[in-house]
Amino acid sequence: MSSEGKDRLSGPVRTSRKRVGLWAVSWVSVLLLLTGTAPLLNGSRAPVDGAGNGSPTPSAPLSSVSLTFDAGRASQMEAARILKDHGLRGTFFIDSGFVGAPGYMTMDNLHSLAADQNEIGGHTVTLADVTSVEPDEASRQICDDRVNLTDWGFKVTSFAYPFAASSAPAEGIVAGCGYNSARGLGEIHTPLDCAGCAAAESVRPADLFRTRAASEVGSAWTLANLEATVEQAEKAGGWLQLTFYDIDNSGSPRSVSPALFEQFATWLAATTGTGTMAVRTVHDVIGGVAQPVVNGPVPAPAAPGKNAIRNPGLETIGKYGLPQCWQVSSYGKNAAVLSTLTPGHSGEVARRLDMTEYASGDAKLLPVLDLGACAPSVSAGHSYSLRAWYQSTAKTQFEVYYRNKLGTWTYWTASPWFAANTSYEQAIWQTPPVPTGAEAVSFGLNLFSDGQLATDDYEMYDTIGAPSP
Repeated sequence: MSSEGKDRLSGPVRTSRKRVGLWAVSWVSVLLLLTGTAPLLNGSRAPVDGAGNGSPTPSAPLSSVSLTFDAGRASQMEAARILKDHGLRGTFFIDSGFVGAPGYMTMDNLHSLAADQNEIGGHTVTLADVTSVEPDEASRQICDDRVNLTDWGFKVTSFAYPFAASSAPAEGIVAGCGYNSARGLGEIHTPLDCAGCAAAESVRPADLFRTRAASEVGSAWTLANLEATVEQAEKAGGWLQLTFYDIDNSGSPRSVSPALFEQFATWLAATTGTGTMAVRTVHDVIGGVAQPVVNGPVPAPAAPGKNAIRNPGLETIGKYGLPQCWQVSSYGKNAAVLSTLTPGHSGEVARRLDMTEYASGDAKLLPVLDLGACAPSVSAGHSYSLRAWYQSTAKTQFEVYYRNKLGTWTYWTASPWFAANTSYEQAIWQTPPVPTGAEAVSFGLNLFSDGQLATDDYEMYDTIGAPSP
């Protein structure tokens, strides 16, 4: 995705790595109002006088723990089962564009979570760093994720920043999309890190759109670490957010074993029975009504005769050394490396893929699979002329993907093969009519064998008004 210069949201970045109208406040709040008390943000109760005013009780503060889960990973359904067995609930932050993809939750999974009174929150459509894309793209990622989830029947008030990357402009976008809060990461003290940080978030967060949370729980964590982090928050009388990714036995740095999660849930359920602490969803802690949804700006297809590709010559450098608005995509068993060639076909540089150890799949350079800042928008039923200059030691072809209105990317089609060339030749191919429901496409010349492929000067035109090659 784009990340530098004018594509970057201004302001300091903090990082540690159908439709329903307004809903009433949470059932917890309703219950407390009916019993003559009103909830504070951390869930403790204050008596309510005849004018509706409340004051804290003199008893010890009631701490809150929120168990949050990022990205809608399929393995988190095991955590959901464990939570249900122990009478606990969590907040699951979902990238709506990944729902149903391999390794991610299905729609049925989401509805099962909601039926068990877990909270569904937003996490962008395609797991986007909202500080490294243009404001319009950030708005689409944040707002349209909430639109998708709301259209599916969920009450969506809480957001979590992918990669914990936020900035003042990004916080403003989250608020403008109708969220009530947004979570960061890595700003609460744990036995593993952040030694000088607070023991818990305050019961009324100073910044609702960058609430502080502990760093993501992973394979380095032990039961003792988890217990100590909770106990310090309970002692401080604040709010603790713990964040999990995979719940499996893979041993990856971002995973927690089901056995450890079971032990922690058992301990947590017993601890909350003392009455000084409660496990609550993020929404139950923050409160507030669900605001109306807001759609992100819709990118229009390029005008007739205009090249729809951004940074077509690969000259502008973006994040991680990649050309701005471009990404390397691969699958299967192979090893692919992208390098820079000087000079290029027409400018200062071109880009070359080197593939070795090929056994299956392919690799290609293509416009970022986003919501419109880089991936060109299209009109359903139209055909498009795809063009790129290349030289290669192996045959190649265009591979084409399309995006639907939900933000989900799907493989579409491929061109015939183009022969290997020792000097630059222009590959040209006209796509079939764009399928109904497709809103954008992305394409690239690929390698599907050991070899080298250099590319430069990409073009894409609606065949209506396209210039001659």
